[in-house]
Order: sequence, then C-alpha cells, then structure tokens
Amino acid sequence: MRSRTLTGLVAAGLLVTQVVASTAAAEPTAGLVSEVTARMHAEAAGATAAVATPRVDVSRQDGTWAFGTAVLATAPDSEAMPEGWLFVAHRAGSDWTVALEGEPAFAELAAEAPVVTEAERPLLSTQDVAQPGALANGDGRTGMALPYAVGQTWGMPGGPHGWGGAAPPWSSLDLAGGDQVVRAARGGTAYTMCKGWVRVIHDRGYATDYYHLWENVNVNGAAVSQGSYLGYTGTDVTCGGSAHGRHVHFALRQNSAYVGIADHNVGKWVPQNGGAAYQGSALHGSTRVYAGGSLYNYGALGFTQGVMDTNGGGVVNKRTGPGTGYATAGTVADGATVTVSCSANGTSHTGRWGASSLWNRLTDGTWVSDAFMWTGISGPVNGYC
Repeated sequence: MRSRTLTGLVAAGLLVTQVVASTAAAEPTAGLVSEVTARMHAEAAGATAAVATPRVDVSRQDGTWAFGTAVLATAPDSEAMPEGWLFVAHRAGSDWTVALEGEPAFAELAAEAPVVTEAERPLLSTQDVAQPGALANGDGRTGMALPYAVGQTWGMPGGPHGWGGAAPPWSSLDLAGGDQVVRAARGGTAYTMCKGWVRVIHDRGYATDYYHLWENVNVNGAAVSQGSYLGYTGTDVTCGGSAHGRHVHFALRQNSAYVGIADHNVGKWVPQNGGAAYQGSALHGSTRVYAGGSLYNYGALGFTQGVMDTNGGGVVNKRTGPGTGYATAGTVADGATVTVSCSANGTSHTGRWGASSLWNRLTDGTWVSDAFMWTGISGPVNGYC
C-alpha cells in the first residue's frame, strides 16, 4: 500500500493540511508532457491556444499513473487570459492516456488512480460534465461565503464578467478591500495552478478560481476549510491576462467549466448580470448593490435556509399555517436569514422571483410564503411537511 505523509502549512494563522505522496515523483517522461500539451490544445479556445505557452506540472507519479496541473499561459498584460486544468494520466506500455477536467474520462481515471488521495477522490470523481448550464438542475445554492473574512465589507469594482473579460459565461466578480486577505469561499481541496492562481474543488460539482493573488499558497491537493488563507489581493499576471489595481478575480465553476455566477448565492448575496460585463449588481433580500459598491460578507447560506426578500423592503407577516387564511404570528424582516423545517402548499403570492403557492414552515413553527424568500430552488429545500 502506498504510504502518505501529512505536511502542515500555516498561513495567516490558519492551518492548511496537504496530503502528498511519500515517494518523490519520478522525472516526467517527454511523452507524458507532450500528451498533456496535446490535450490542452484540443480543449482550449482557439484564440488562447494560438498564443499560449503550455506549462505542465506533474506533481505526483506512482508507477504508471500521474497527476498534476496543466496551464496554457498567455502573455502578461495581454487581453487573453490563461486556461488551466487538473489532469490524470495512465500509461500502458509507452502510451499515455491523459484526461483533463471536463472530460468524461477524468472522473473515471480519478476514481481509480492511486495518485489521487482518498480526500480528493469523491470531489474529482463526481464532476458531472453531462450537466452544463448556468444553473445545473435549477439549483443556485452553493454553500459559499464571499472569498474574504466573514463580517468584513469589501468593494466590488467589477460585477459579473467572464473569466477572460466580456465573453460569456459571466462567471467572475472582482473584489478588493478590507484586510486584502483572500480566503476559500467553501471547504474543498486546493491546487496552485500557477503563481497568483489557486483553484479550490468543492463538493456538489463546484469549484472556485482565485487569480491575481500575491503571496498565494503553494498547494497540491491541500484540504482547506471555508475561510482558509489562499493569498492576498494583487495584480499578479504571471500566467497571463491583465489586472488594473489590486483585487481578486473570483470565478465560479461547476461540473469542470466556468458558469454564470448570476443567480447563485455567495455570502448571502445573489449576483445579477448587468447590461454589459463588469456592470451588474448583487442582491441581499431587497438590498441591491451595484458594481462599484460594497458587499458585507454574511457567510454561507445553509442548504435548508433562505434569505427573506420582500421585493421592496419592510417585513413579511408570519402565519400559523400555510396561507393568508391563518392568523398572523409576528413578522420577519427583509434580508433576514431563516431556516426551513419543511414546506406545504397554500395560497399563491408573487414576489421578485415569480409566483409561488409554496409556504415554508420555519424552525419556530411559523409559516412564510416562499414567494418572499430566496432559497435557490423552486421547490422545498427541506422536504414537504
């Protein structure tokens, strides 16, 4: 059995534990690097592939297996952004089979490769490339905080925009301010794609990218918690692209691809696209902050929680049952976080997100209309009563 060692990385007072192979990785063969490079060029967007420089880091090898990161780096201070993947490779004879993130074979190889740790395996092997789109399965819940300390307020100089700028999907936000410490939005395993660029693979098929970092962690499958230090906001463009003023270029990925961040919840804010890239806004209940404004990090919204949205401010009446025919039992304020114990159908109402006859019973036993709550899905978040 292959043995493993645990090494600790302490950064900004937070411990990040990395699992590494106990034996040094063998010098990668030219054939492996060539095959990884070929796979990158096959997967990359045409414009990037034409101007990019391949960078292949074989971080682990064990016999006929290899694992690492692969980046098509572009020129610093150029308009073209780098593209990057994790890869798993297996050799049969002298021939390497290479799979990148986003390819069906990646999950298959990750499930059996000895160079993939037990902590990584469920995250990597469950990437579902068959569920494309901005909201796979119509679910906007991420369980993520904003990528800085809970309780801090940072600026959002750039609203929803693409990983590479104006091109869709608008997966990214530019964020800066506070103590400038960039932290993992949710727990997972972290990988340094390049100097200044960290990727964290989360559960439920999600991943997040953090670019332009200064003093970033150097990790290869490190287990991180929500809030773990990743680096400082910066202007690093070692792998390409441009940065104007220090910030973190924070991007959302799902099922091994960038996805629109709009209508997903991060830090109890729901980004909304604007008329052009870098415009847009974010909603917390009825509070809307436009690009150039500031976002308070409320922390992650739980999967059985919602944020009250009265579509205008004020309060929502709570009822003793699922409908307006039941007696009032107090109120709950716009923007409040509530926890749902179960749901039932009742009288229909129309809120910001449309009409709904669903009512949610809160943990205090009272009921509120789902029409006045953001939960991320159109049905019950905790089953029917």
